[in-house]
Amino acid sequence: MPRKRYLTATLPDGYVKTIGPTSVPFTHYWRIVAVLANGKTEVFWGHAKSLAEARKKRTALADAATQRGWLRHDFEIVALEVTER
Repeated sequence: MPRKRYLTATLPDGYVKTIGPTSVPFTHYWRIVAVLANGKTEVFWGHAKSLAEARKKRTALADAATQRGWLRHDFEIVALEVTER
């Protein structure tokens, strides 16, 4: 059984997300920040086992924005790093 580890994503705006402990070989973290019609924001996030898998999230983004009535949205992907905690 693979050893469990912590994975950390650091986004360009300084936000840091730590995942774990996990033995799943995740390599990338993705985040959608959506601005709603009332000015509030919603954040959706997840992790993927490859950059290609993370990029596939962008495919359904236009439909989601239309269905949910988002004024705009930002989609980001960053590589995960193995950390102690």
